[in-house]
Amino acid sequence: MRYRQGPVRSNPPPPIPKRVPMKKLATFITTALLLATPAQAIVGGGTPQADGVARSVVTIVGSRGNFCTGSLIAPRVVLTVAHCVQPGADYKVVDRGTDGAPQLLNVRTVAIHPNFNMQAMQSHRATADVALLQLEIPLKGKSAATVGMPQIPIRVGSRFVIAGIGVTVRGDGKSGGTTRVAALVATGQPGTLQIRLVDPVTNGVRDGIGACTGDSGGPVLEDKPNGPVLVGLISWSTGPNGAAGCGGLTGVTPLTLYRDWILQTARSWGAAL
Repeated sequence: MRYRQGPVRSNPPPPIPKRVPMKKLATFITTALLLATPAQAIVGGGTPQADGVARSVVTIVGSRGNFCTGSLIAPRVVLTVAHCVQPGADYKVVDRGTDGAPQLLNVRTVAIHPNFNMQAMQSHRATADVALLQLEIPLKGKSAATVGMPQIPIRVGSRFVIAGIGVTVRGDGKSGGTTRVAALVATGQPGTLQIRLVDPVTNGVRDGIGACTGDSGGPVLEDKPNGPVLVGLISWSTGPNGAAGCGGLTGVTPLTLYRDWILQTARSWGAAL
């Protein structure tokens, strides 16, 4: 697997557990996905979905045991977040076929945005948390998401839809593996660097709907005249009132500053977007 990455202006990420043989990991992930119990939320509530937004959503698994969400934006190109696909591990893309059986696809190249800063992301500060995966072969039976930018200005209360394959119960890996969607609203001071979303019912002060483990890299969509457009990526989450966990804030990296890089990189791989 080849990496394309500019200088990362941060300290190295914390040590990662020992690498797992990819064949063994693939078997484990496939089994886990088959045994995963369908749940009703990303975390805290929501709706499982197999069509629409879900037609572009895939699972990304790493040889060091992590799993994240990605979106197909061309037959051989997956968009996700940079912190999910750091150097030092191998990655595969998992998708459920039309018969429901997971299929594993090899990743040929990983491109990480040159301005990504791991330390900033871990501190919930704005950074270029964006990456692309080039698959060895096209992923068939999926629909590519349209990549765009949020409507400017982004206002408090603006509505977005998030999607991911993460857990519905924090710490329970078996509750993941199903694509779920949830409608959230912008809070704080949303802008081109970062958007923070909350459950409009709980407003982030008590447990509500939000992203959780495994949802990182998932698409954040905004309704446009021609249909939903992928305008951001899920980067991080908190519990209520900023505590550790899920169900409070969902941190989003908007694509406003990064769409050109995404399109140029994908086109350099021969993808027509």
